[in-house]
Amino acid sequence: MNAVFARADFHDGLNRLTDRPLLRQLAYVDGQWTAGSDAKAFEVTDPATGATLAWVASLGRDETERAVTAAQRAFKPWASLLPQQRATILRKWYDLIVAAKDDLALIMTLEQGKPLAESQGEIDYAAAFVEWYAEEGKRLNAESVTSHLPDADMSVSREPLGVIGIVTPWNFPLAMITRKAAAALAAGCTAIVHPSAETPLSALALAELGERAGIPAGVFNVLTGDAATIVGRLCEDKRVRAMSFTGSTGIGKMIAGQCAPTMKRLVMELGGHAPLIVFADADISKAVDIAINAKFATSGQDCLAANRIYVERAVMDDFCAAFAARIAALKVAPGLEAGSEIGPLMHERAVRKVEEQVEDAISRGAKLAVGGARDKTGPLFYQPTLLTDVPDDALIMREETFGPVAAVCAFDEEDEVVARANDSEYGLVAYVVTDNGARQRRLCRALEYGMVAVNRVKITGAPVPFGGWKQSGIGREGSRHGMEAFTELKYLCIDTAA
Repeated sequence: MNAVFARADFHDGLNRLTDRPLLRQLAYVDGQWTAGSDAKAFEVTDPATGATLAWVASLGRDETERAVTAAQRAFKPWASLLPQQRATILRKWYDLIVAAKDDLALIMTLEQGKPLAESQGEIDYAAAFVEWYAEEGKRLNAESVTSHLPDADMSVSREPLGVIGIVTPWNFPLAMITRKAAAALAAGCTAIVHPSAETPLSALALAELGERAGIPAGVFNVLTGDAATIVGRLCEDKRVRAMSFTGSTGIGKMIAGQCAPTMKRLVMELGGHAPLIVFADADISKAVDIAINAKFATSGQDCLAANRIYVERAVMDDFCAAFAARIAALKVAPGLEAGSEIGPLMHERAVRKVEEQVEDAISRGAKLAVGGARDKTGPLFYQPTLLTDVPDDALIMREETFGPVAAVCAFDEEDEVVARANDSEYGLVAYVVTDNGARQRRLCRALEYGMVAVNRVKITGAPVPFGGWKQSGIGREGSRHGMEAFTELKYLCIDTAA
């Protein structure tokens, strides 16, 4: 083994692991842990401190080709298993993920930066998809068709698509994998995962647990390394039948273009720029709770984050006063520190983008109520921030915000705020806070979003068809629809004449 991979104790926090083999630095291809032919590596750091966590194998085009070949070879044997047999393996994987929750959360917080309590919540969320699809795979049933032809018997079946390419982001490094891969595996497909270079350790720990669960060689592969090389090769290979991607709309468009020559199935969960609309009839205290949770989870680095907060003018002052007090009380600290609520942003680019959006909003007339600068905790920490009276033409109201900055503005009429909320290329999720039942129904119909949350924040989960409208995505993840995306329909017509 190359000397750079022989070391595993780069960071004191990793000494808290109880199951040390979960810390993997090599990629996982065809049931083997590999450094690749060149034994190149890239550094993974703790965003809270900048300290090195590990050096991880950087694979290239040749290893990607080998992974596709392995996944293609493993496809038929895996697809030929009974759904109950695949379910048994997936259920074992689920049990192992749950048992390793504390270690997985520790790894996630160290490489991603989110508070430990949020990491623990993500492990539960991630595991739930494996459990759900272990059961749902048994219910991928054929459907009968009432024949319109004499002497003919008709039916429609669903068959697994084949090799699936999976590309996941750094903000939810475990759940975004299981939401895709568990669905694909349950349907009888094989998977090749390319995790973000910022957070590969969670993906590799998941592969370690999958190996222990008995997932056969080639069925689940994790390729770490240069995204352009690995993803580009997956997109161009005709044996890869679908690409499932979570990330920015811009990168999603690039992947879609690269997949066009081979007519791949696309499942894409892309950007979001969620509106949160607070009406005067709402309970202000509850509205503030909702706004805090919808905006500041994962330090605002979430496609579901409420980025544009519209408050009816009659309660604007009361809401902003209460909201500002809550924001000022949020604890900024490294994710492993007790009580941490706002961790570091992922990298310097993210901090600069937040700074630019805040400066732009203020230059256009927005008022700074709380925060507005980097935090003394460290170079990647940004103070939880409140901007009020933010004009609609400010960058923060037009571009997705991945940071702990809340932008609030007033509205006067229901039709007006619906039009402003819909005036976006994004359509992932919208939040509505009102006690008026008729208004709740009107808003649910009028808002051009794939998901609408009324008087609450948490709406996602394994049974939910997660996804957006417009440029927020293609297809759905979770629920039975998430598995159907990895199947092909086959229509059967059998002559029954004597």
